[in-house]
Amino acid sequence: MAALEQRITTFSRDGLRFDVTDEGPVDGDVVVLLHGFPTDRTSWDRVAARLHEAGLRTLAPDQRGYSPGARPAGEDAYRLDELVADVLALIDASGRERVHLVGHDWGGALAWLVAGNHPTRIASLTVLSTPHPAAMSRAWRRGLDQKRRSWYMAAFQVPWVPERALAAGFNSLMARSGLPLEDSRRYAARLARPDALTGPVNWYRAARHSGVGAHRVEVPTTYVWGSRDAFLGRTAAELTREHVGADYELIELDAGHWLPETCDAESAAAILHRVARAS
Repeated sequence: MAALEQRITTFSRDGLRFDVTDEGPVDGDVVVLLHGFPTDRTSWDRVAARLHEAGLRTLAPDQRGYSPGARPAGEDAYRLDELVADVLALIDASGRERVHLVGHDWGGALAWLVAGNHPTRIASLTVLSTPHPAAMSRAWRRGLDQKRRSWYMAAFQVPWVPERALAAGFNSLMARSGLPLEDSRRYAARLARPDALTGPVNWYRAARHSGVGAHRVEVPTTYVWGSRDAFLGRTAAELTREHVGADYELIELDAGHWLPETCDAESAAAILHRVARAS
């Protein structure tokens, strides 16, 4: 595919329209930035600014359930195979055959799946916080630590109640998890309503019947993990190495979960180093 010398503000797939922030040199190597739960594409603003200074172009979408034009009803619309196809549609819209892929939290889990299932479209992979899905499953089976950290995933299976509880206490819950208040307030302005949270919460509900295998990743990969992450423990972080067959680096930070917001310099440095090694 030939690179398109124009900005992308939206892209479409199956009648859904996704909003995108497209910044940096238009002819630079493309880095796709996938946000997590319950944030949005602005979570990458500080990281993206550093990548632009290095000559990279960034595409940060509001994902399915977050973009106002891409909020389908029903759990099945949020299956992982649908989420993976959304990312591939954005890559197609960029006009590039391959991009550098970056994800955090749920965006990180999705990035692992895109890279594992479609390696020819990914030049390099950098994942913040989230271990490889197979490593996560292994850690869950090994003991109580990851089960305790992931208690909310089971709670999110209940209809309607999680959306209402999270909307009612959004800022206080996010603050207790270590997210800076200025970021929490920005996300709350868009998401702190039960109807706005149903799509994002459906990512958890639909993951039980995803239809996508967590394959071994065969593209150059960096995994950045915060040792004080309240949700994702050391066992899964260390097991992730076994699920990457290409050049791999684990970067451990003295940090919590919200790496794009709280460790933008370290996150950007990890991305830039991985992109340079893949070039």
